[in-house]
Amino acid sequence: MKKDLSYQPSKIESWRISLLGRVAKGVKCSVVGCDKQAVRSLPTEKVNVSGLKVGEARRAYLCKDHYKEFKRGTKKERMLEKWRHKA
Repeated sequence: MKKDLSYQPSKIESWRISLLGRVAKGVKCSVVGCDKQAVRSLPTEKVNVSGLKVGEARRAYLCKDHYKEFKRGTKKERMLEKWRHKA
């Protein structure tokens, strides 16, 4: 007995599925003084370690520029964490 794999969601279902996250809905960057649209969502504790100033919310939303800064600021920690899991 074969399953029918030809299911296509309706336009309304696909629209609802695509807008599940806050980033997709157009939330702004959480960094103090920035008003750009966010592209990534990360835990606030990790963002604070990188040196970026964000609010006290549970999640920090970062625009493209601040996400790049976050990656530069945490490069060493990410590399050490990768080595730690390898061993």
